[in-house]
Amino acid sequence: YKRIVVEVISQKGTCAAGHKIGDRIIFEEGEVKGKLCLSAMYSMLPKIYAMTYEANFPWLKNKDEATHACPDGYNPVIFKITREKFSPD
Repeated sequence: YKRIVVEVISQKGTCAAGHKIGDRIIFEEGEVKGKLCLSAMYSMLPKIYAMTYEANFPWLKNKDEATHACPDGYNPVIFKITREKFSPD
């Protein structure tokens, strides 16, 4: 099973959702744990699903890490999306 961890790695301007560097959101076992702006989540879901199901993007240096930019170009937030192996308790 794969778990996806999304972390804010850069934030400029004033994020309407209040995201700050270091915020973490976890996608695991059909749940989203943590606060995530709906616009950002909607735009990154294809990448999250692809990474959950073992997609490989040939342009990534690390096949388990990708970045994603928030769609708000005036107050950009950059997220790191990490695929982790996970065993539910």
